[in-house]
Amino acid sequence: MTTSPSRPLEKQLCFSVYSAALAIGRAYKPLLDDLELTYPQYLVLSVLWENGIKPVGAIADQLSLETSTLTPLLKRLEVGGLVTRTRNPEDERQVLIDLTPAGRDMEARSRCLNEKLLENSAMTVRDIEDLNDAVRRLTEALGRGKAKPTER
Repeated sequence: MTTSPSRPLEKQLCFSVYSAALAIGRAYKPLLDDLELTYPQYLVLSVLWENGIKPVGAIADQLSLETSTLTPLLKRLEVGGLVTRTRNPEDERQVLIDLTPAGRDMEARSRCLNEKLLENSAMTVRDIEDLNDAVRRLTEALGRGKAKPTER
């Protein structure tokens, strides 16, 4: 039985995406440290900046996280004075997450993250947007379990 040769690591998309995620994390870390935020906390705040008040389950869905993973993170954001957690008066089983004034102010303070990524990447805004679109299409296709090739 013959086996095909292994594909070199640098030619494997999974490794390239993984390495890019690590590099983005390294670029963001000092800025997030200055804001006293973790990357997952930043993502939660980003969801709220974009959408306003949301149930925990909707935030978890948007970030592809389990609610059990998200709950401790939300509690830390609440202790930090950035969000509030309240029961939905229409459905007591649902917890709603909203920004505090400090959480809303954090949006302006965090804008430096995207600027730093653009600066460190030496790419144009259009290059980053195109790359983001391609990665999102890949994520969506893999999530459906069937990737469709696009014409070149």
